Amino acid sequence: MAGDIVPIELGLTEGNAYTLWAPRWREDDEEWEAFLGLGENLYGFDDVAHLVGYIRSTDEEHDLVDHPEWPTVVELQGDELVPDKRHTYDLIGVPELAAEDPTPQNIADLEDALEIVRILGEVCEIAPITKFFNGNPILGAVTAGTRNFVGRDGQDLWVRIGRLIAKHWDDVIDSLDELVTTPDVDEAAVAAAEAELAAAASAEDSDEPDDDDLDLVGEDADGASALVDSDSDDDRDTEAAELLDGDIDEDDFWVNVGIDPIQITTGDGEYLSLRCYLDDEPVFLGKNGTIYVFTSVRAITRFLAEEDDHDLAKVSTFDDVRAAATDGSLEFEVFEDNVYVLPGLAEDIADGPRRIDGEQLDLAVELLLDAADYAGDDSAGEALSSTTPLGWFVDYATNPDPKRLAPSPPFDNESEVFRALVHEFEDRIERKS
Repeated sequence: MAGDIVPIELGLTEGNAYTLWAPRWREDDEEWEAFLGLGENLYGFDDVAHLVGYIRSTDEEHDLVDHPEWPTVVELQGDELVPDKRHTYDLIGVPELAAEDPTPQNIADLEDALEIVRILGEVCEIAPITKFFNGNPILGAVTAGTRNFVGRDGQDLWVRIGRLIAKHWDDVIDSLDELVTTPDVDEAAVAAAEAELAAAASAEDSDEPDDDDLDLVGEDADGASALVDSDSDDDRDTEAAELLDGDIDEDDFWVNVGIDPIQITTGDGEYLSLRCYLDDEPVFLGKNGTIYVFTSVRAITRFLAEEDDHDLAKVSTFDDVRAAATDGSLEFEVFEDNVYVLPGLAEDIADGPRRIDGEQLDLAVELLLDAADYAGDDSAGEALSSTTPLGWFVDYATNPDPKRLAPSPPFDNESEVFRALVHEFEDRIERKS
């Protein structure tokens, strides 16, 4: 999805409404925020196909047409406009949610619902909504996480918020129902979008592997399959390696040589590389702080067989790796704790610690720190130390504890610092073919 325009789903009286939201952006030294709509109207569609059809076929003026990312949105695939779970808001269910116990998940869900409604009220100038939030400042307690709802006083506060919502939420929903309108959509564009979405769903449900890329070749002692190159003569870029589950086999080749295959996903694609630790210091397949990455098993195997001008060549067991690469017996298996996915984390950080995948963030931080250590650069360690806002955020997100003080929003600075660290990492990798 275009980074600055987000598809969202709103649960309202007549059913779900699909639309687009552009969080704050800066243009001509001014800050803007908008939804798909025009003037006092918020455009909402009964399904994603109608949203996609409208985006692709409309030539009418609307509030997002001048957004810098709008041309990108028009070119997106239909399945890229399906709202994710973090941007799906059951607004009808808010009173019921507020009546439940203040668990971390319930608090986070209520915070998300209240926040999107508050933004709708501000952007669309909906008087009942702005009056509801401005006249009831205790609603802000939800943004502080669980710390405000601990003990008897905390329980009392949660009950007061629940009663407040129960009393006024019908007025909020009524004002949103009146705001939403559905413009006409070209039926041919809708039909094309429906077919595209159905094809994408079918492809996602299919478990068939892509034999043109990598072939599964048997199982190890614990049932985890290994990967080797296909026999195709086309030396094309392929997915670097498959994420595989399974326990580590003590007889595994890579365990015995003390080197791990790793899979790295950046904004440019998925790559395969190697890493080991010598005296607890990370050493990558690379040289002088630059990490060599490969888009196919074939490419990395050929490199390992033919090249020795890299830091892993100094590892005592590397001769075994070179021999296996040379005789064709080298197989690659990437375990879950060696799979690193970087795209989207900076945006997730901006959404707050309770909405982020803590395990994915923890792995990403491990990779960023290892790569910086390998390059002899202390900047990543300093930025991620527990005394910095980002370090505090990461520690809270990866070690959740409802009794701890939660970081306070907004998290724009933490997001930007993390994004800069990812860019620094991407500058440290070199794609080899």
